Amino acid sequence: MSDRRPEKKSKYTSDRGIPGAFEGETVTRRRLMVLAANVTGGIAIGGIALSATGFAVGQSFTKVDTGWHDVGPLDEIPDDTYVPRVITLDPKTGQVGKTTIYVRQRNDAVDKEPADEWNKIIAISSRCMHMGCPARYVQAAQHFICPCHGGVYDFVGAVAGGPPARPLDRFYTRIVEGRVQVGERFSVNSELKRFSPRPPGQPLDGLGPYFYPSRPTIRKMPGT
Repeated sequence: MSDRRPEKKSKYTSDRGIPGAFEGETVTRRRLMVLAANVTGGIAIGGIALSATGFAVGQSFTKVDTGWHDVGPLDEIPDDTYVPRVITLDPKTGQVGKTTIYVRQRNDAVDKEPADEWNKIIAISSRCMHMGCPARYVQAAQHFICPCHGGVYDFVGAVAGGPPARPLDRFYTRIVEGRVQVGERFSVNSELKRFSPRPPGQPLDGLGPYFYPSRPTIRKMPGT
């Protein structure tokens, strides 16, 4: 057997006979370009991943709605139609933090979910549960209609047609000294069973609550 060891190649490209190499050059141009492309791609992917992670974590611990909002005296709230009210969910964001809700008194002829101290007044969100567009209550049809993608909801806010994934969200309500106050938002399934707030597009029937679990919030209203 031969005791000769393989000759170690020089690290310098010029010594290895690479065309166009400079004296003392240790990295080929091709390898340099590949390394540069890999580093650039890694930085781009890292930036996207970091932004997505920060957004997800930040959203998880953001308070959904805050406080109680006075929407007027009880005797101004009917039980056979809705009246619109504007409440401020986040005063730090100015006009963006305002939202329109539709309010009426509970009516046992149409409201079949169990009555309790938090739903003597029905307060329904105007945010469509398809893509979040603003829906409005049309008195002539006694339905909520979203003009964006044709979402239609019946008098109690349940899906009557179109692409929405679930009924319109609602708000906790209470009556204090003859005045109606609206609290935090909650989501409901097709049976109007309450769930912690979910974004639009997330169904809450069947396996929906397991596929779309609730996000932790800073504080919850009584009864959640």
